[in-house]
Amino acid sequence: MNIEVKVADSSHTIYAETICQEIYVSSLERKTGIAKRSPDYIREKMLAGKAVIAIADGGEFAGFSYIESWGGKSFVANSGLIVAHKFRGMGIARRIKEQTFILSRKLFPDAKIFSITTGAAVMKMNYEFGFRPVPYTELTDDPEFWKGCEGCRHFDILKEHEYRMCICTGLLYDPKEHLEIHHPGE
Repeated sequence: MNIEVKVADSSHTIYAETICQEIYVSSLERKTGIAKRSPDYIREKMLAGKAVIAIADGGEFAGFSYIESWGGKSFVANSGLIVAHKFRGMGIARRIKEQTFILSRKLFPDAKIFSITTGAAVMKMNYEFGFRPVPYTELTDDPEFWKGCEGCRHFDILKEHEYRMCICTGLLYDPKEHLEIHHPGE
């Protein structure tokens, strides 16, 4: 089965409802926090070129992720990574994560990239891309980002701890920590 993973565009907005439903069902199954997003929000990300989608042969939705900038574009969140049930276990999440990471670096080359998750598989992928676990104080302090957590089942925990800790693990990629060293004459 061929599955194409690419930056989403206007032709993919037809999948917004399906994506939201997949996120919702997954949050119930895993009993973990996944912030709910509206189909309009998902469409907005696609139209802005800030989303990655996986589509199987025949046009079937296989997976999705999006990015959002915060704190005056000094931070970029990689969010909403989801793979449709039928396509799990095929390495699609990693391909989506890779394209989301590349898109983040392309659109916001100097920004710190972060992710908050409860999923071990997402944590592992983030480590492979050079992310490291950090306290929430090292993530964006932009209040608009934290409003996005209001749809999560664990929002009360986050709020109770004044947005400094929750069930999710904060992971950060700082491009300044990954500069290549070029030696003269090479």
